[in-house]
Amino acid sequence: MTKNNVLSPKMTRYLLNWKLHLLVVIVTLISEWVGIIKIPIGIGTLVLLPLLYAFIISLLLNANVIPAMKAVMSKDQAKYASYAILLSVMPFIAKFGVGVGPNINEIIAAGPALLLQEIGNVATVLIALPVAVLVFGMGREAIGATHSVAREPNVALIADKYGLQSPEGIGVMGVYVMGTLFGAIYFSLMAGVIASMNIMDIRALAMACGVGSGSMMGACSAALAESVPNQTDTITAFAATSNLLTYATGLFISIFVALPVTEFMYKMVNKFRSKQSSEIKKDTGFDAVMEEHPSLSMTQTFSLLGLICVVLLLSNWVGEGVYPIVALPGMLILFACCAVGILFKRWVPVNIPAIAWISVAAILISLPQFPLSAYVLEQTGNLGVLQLLTPVLAYAGLAISQVEVDLFKKSGFKIAIVAILTFTGTFIGSAIVAQVML
Repeated sequence: MTKNNVLSPKMTRYLLNWKLHLLVVIVTLISEWVGIIKIPIGIGTLVLLPLLYAFIISLLLNANVIPAMKAVMSKDQAKYASYAILLSVMPFIAKFGVGVGPNINEIIAAGPALLLQEIGNVATVLIALPVAVLVFGMGREAIGATHSVAREPNVALIADKYGLQSPEGIGVMGVYVMGTLFGAIYFSLMAGVIASMNIMDIRALAMACGVGSGSMMGACSAALAESVPNQTDTITAFAATSNLLTYATGLFISIFVALPVTEFMYKMVNKFRSKQSSEIKKDTGFDAVMEEHPSLSMTQTFSLLGLICVVLLLSNWVGEGVYPIVALPGMLILFACCAVGILFKRWVPVNIPAIAWISVAAILISLPQFPLSAYVLEQTGNLGVLQLLTPVLAYAGLAISQVEVDLFKKSGFKIAIVAILTFTGTFIGSAIVAQVML
């Protein structure tokens, strides 16, 4: 978002629209009330989390998906939910960061694995690229689609190197859209199944959750925590640290490792495919998803974040059984970490995401050397990890735009399958490298 294009103060009332946030509260409370469902599937266990129900229910209430739902909430009202997604994931990231401090010695001991596991992301190329090229007949779109999980830094890299109108740009935007639509859900299902198979160290799986996306990391690690509840603190700490390191190293890995390997693999695989045109055409318009919306002023940001924290307290009440007034001090601590991250993002002239600053702030106040760390851990302990993520997916379901719906229809199941293979390759490749290094 550009800093010089700020949402008009007159639009603040839409950001704080009671109907939008009440709908999210209702969807969240229903989802938390249903709770976690575990389904044995032979090779493991499929873990269905409340965040899955929240996303599906809110998706069905989205007028862009089901036009009749405009009676519940108009498209104009729902589009402001997109502003709430990033802000609603911030307290969750802070909660994860707080879990790092008590486990700092274990994390330091696993340092090499944390630093090197991201190299395993190149497995996306080995798994997804052959299918994209040989099965679906993609051209250079496959390079953009399979070099990473295609979050914002990766999109920016491809845009800078090739341009979003290029075949590579179209490919990366295809996976970006799919990740926005169902990335978090898929990571939660995949991680839960693999964890239930007991074939890998849970720390390696937790590290693999740190893909540079707050919602994907959260859904992934939450599923792991439900599969191995006695390791929740370890999972939280390793996933949060891995995600933070991804912000620092991920782009460099993409530049110097992932993209060159993808280019090489594409040339090799391309020799074996039959001569056919690419399946993804340049008129897909994936670049439209990156159209910049006005950013929020500081007043709008903190007002919306405060309202979201109220929603999170209600979610925590139903999911954890902790009264909002009891959990309030812990939420205020998370709010303070978010505020620090937002302000650092605004003031520090370095392109580092706010959620990275939030992670650093939360980690620092949870370290044993911090004078109030015991109080921080005690109060934030009243807040469940999973309960802070469910509203994020409720906002996400309502925020799906007509553009994204249309693009999903245009791209069809092919880019969706490539995206799933890319996500799978990223997770499994990183987990294997971490497992070897531990």
